[in-house]
Amino acid sequence: MQKAQCENTSANTTPDGLPVWGDEEEIVAAAIDYARRRIMRAPDLVAAARPAADLAAGTAITPWGMGGAAALKLFDQVLAPATRAQNGSTNLAYIPAAPTRAALAFDAVTGAANIFAGTWEAGAGAIHAENEALTWLTQLLGWPGTAAGCFVSGGTLGNLSALITARAAAAASRPRPTDGWKIVCADSAHSSIRSAAQAMDVKVVTAPVDQRGHLTGAAVDTVLDSTTGVFAVVATAGTTNAGLIDDLDDIADSCERHQVWLHVDGAYGGAGLAAPSVRHRYSGIERADSFIVDPHKWLFAPYDCCALLYRDPAAARAAHSQSAHYLDAIDRDVHNPADLAFHLSRRARGLPFWFSLAVHGTERYARAVEQTLTTSRLVTDAIRASGHLRLTVEPELSVILFERPGWGPQDYAAWSTRAAETGAMLCVPTQWNGTTVLRMAFVNPETRADDVIEALSTLR
Repeated sequence: MQKAQCENTSANTTPDGLPVWGDEEEIVAAAIDYARRRIMRAPDLVAAARPAADLAAGTAITPWGMGGAAALKLFDQVLAPATRAQNGSTNLAYIPAAPTRAALAFDAVTGAANIFAGTWEAGAGAIHAENEALTWLTQLLGWPGTAAGCFVSGGTLGNLSALITARAAAAASRPRPTDGWKIVCADSAHSSIRSAAQAMDVKVVTAPVDQRGHLTGAAVDTVLDSTTGVFAVVATAGTTNAGLIDDLDDIADSCERHQVWLHVDGAYGGAGLAAPSVRHRYSGIERADSFIVDPHKWLFAPYDCCALLYRDPAAARAAHSQSAHYLDAIDRDVHNPADLAFHLSRRARGLPFWFSLAVHGTERYARAVEQTLTTSRLVTDAIRASGHLRLTVEPELSVILFERPGWGPQDYAAWSTRAAETGAMLCVPTQWNGTTVLRMAFVNPETRADDVIEALSTLR
């Protein structure tokens, strides 16, 4: 017994008899304390405005390491200040993120738990919790209790996985077309749809949007009537650029007539399902075959977290289940997350979202989404009332496109840079119908309309 213990000790120490990793207790305590302080600290938009060219991090990875204190100091003083403050209350660029502090804290817990959450055999407790959060989303969709899904890294992987499922379902019922499989979407669809098509070696057929910027059932009908080999139509519930919701009910009618899979990309805008004031805009979404929403966008979860859902998960399991001798013991009578998307290894990335929902409750989540909508409406009204700004398109959710008449691309870029450098606002230009405009995306309930309106006054 004593000999076995000695051999075991020897196998876990260096030649000089020390533990392989050394004593990590001090750096673990320091890192956890730093995480706590970082979570509770308000972000610094000015510090985060440094250009990439200013980053001078040097070399941290060496044969014998620099030590925990030095590595943590490097991150705190050099690396972290060179990253954008996503949860800043006046960060309105792209689609920012505003996770609750509870979600951020539990992200650290999730990492510490080191859970493999691909199969129930390994991660039953975590998967159960993730599924509880997914059930809330399926209820918002109006889907049956048999719906299922999983969390993936982001909308790109979610869209790809859903479209792989759609193609597999089509291939199971009809032969591959001689001119290949096709996806139908609008120009306003997220760029990941074209990336997915390229990865799958399928074609994208574009249907025109109407004057409101919406994909309509009539436009989809026209394409499906004249195009063979379409296995999926992608509609958007909250376009990234303008926050518009396609005509989901009419599109669902068209897909039903032509027996084509309907996938709804709600990566940004799907969170609006929780807000009573805009829920009517999503009419028809209950008829979709698959759906994604990114909780790290407008549902107050940290990166990276996309909820991928199927109204009937059987097609997803048929498309994504992997087989290998070492996987033979997996229970296939349950919905393993590894069987529902284009992945196998996965962390329990839905747990921070679940924890925040469990802590705060779904009613508070609904109020938080409504708060961002209220803020965006107040800013919209201020733009309408201003004498120097003009709305470009009527907002439907919490994205606002607007312009400063008489300005060109260089004017917008210069103003955007100044606003970022002073910490007043992160707001970048975009394109709408070939014209440069400014864009703001509201996803943070702590954003104050007065602060935004004051920053916009500098556009005079």
